[in-house]
Parts: sequence; C-alpha cells; structure tokens
Amino acid sequence: MGASLRKESYSMALAKAASKLVPKGVEFEIADLSEIPILNTDKANPLPKPVALLKKQIASADAILFSTPEYNYSVPGFLKNAIDWASLAPNNAFDDKPAAIMSSSDGPWGGSRAAYHLRQVLVSVNTHTIKLQAMVAKTPEKIKNGILVDEETKKQIKNVLEQLVDWAERINR
Repeated sequence: MGASLRKESYSMALAKAASKLVPKGVEFEIADLSEIPILNTDKANPLPKPVALLKKQIASADAILFSTPEYNYSVPGFLKNAIDWASLAPNNAFDDKPAAIMSSSDGPWGGSRAAYHLRQVLVSVNTHTIKLQAMVAKTPEKIKNGILVDEETKKQIKNVLEQLVDWAERINR
C-alpha cells in the first residue's frame, strides 16, 4: 500500500522499486488509495466501490507491504483512513495478514516515527508485522526522477521483502 498521493511521491517510488525486487515467483500489486473517501460508517452499506476493491485486494493478498512517508511525526491521514475502512466489521481485511513496513522522509530519521505509529495501528487490526523494516532517510538523494537509485536502499528493501515472504509462508501454512 503506497501511502502518498503526491504525483512524484517518494513512497510510491519505493513501492515501485519493491515491485521489482520481490523474490522470484512473487506477485506484487500496488493498491491505489487516492479514491478512498473519508470514513463515514453511515455510508458503509454498501461499501463505496474504491473501499470494496481495497478490501478485496487485501483479502486476496498473502502479505502486505506498507510504504509510508512521515507527515508531522506520523502516518498520512489518508493511510489511516484507508486502514480504518478496510478493517471495518464484520470482515477486517487485515485479520491475520503478514505485513512489513517501509517508511521514508527527507530528513535523517527515515520516517521512523511514522513507522512506529503505523506499527501500533497494524497491531490493532491484527496484522503480523515483521520486526525488520526499511526506513529510508534523505529520500531526495536516493530517488531521482521517480526511480530508486541508491543500491544500499535496494538491498534493504530486498531484505525486508525476503523476510516478509518467508514470514507469509510460515503464517499461511
């Protein structure tokens, strides 16, 4: 789940890089959160079409990789909103899903505070998030023209993906 709506989003660039770094035989799909409306449970039956699609994507996934920027020491509001929609009763799409986190920021901390908050939210929706995460600091230096060019960051993401796939295989047995 790429968590920035900006056209030149670093989080989306990281998600696209991850799609090319997944282990052989693994399918990777990026969920579009741009059309998810603000949560209003009065409008939850039937679910808005973008929400129903998101829930279907999550439910059919063997694992979920979150890619989020840090906004004001936390995750973007629309990411939290999408998680809230997808976890609505009676069927929490995240229930028992293996997950991993990538976070990013322009500064030196790599979105670590956003990753921490996201991890708290993911506990509440019953994901099984791996300990390892990719925290990408100083993203403007590592992403050029929407493409991840930093080899160390690619290695970090590849390692997270390998551990996520291994974790998903163990959980989904």
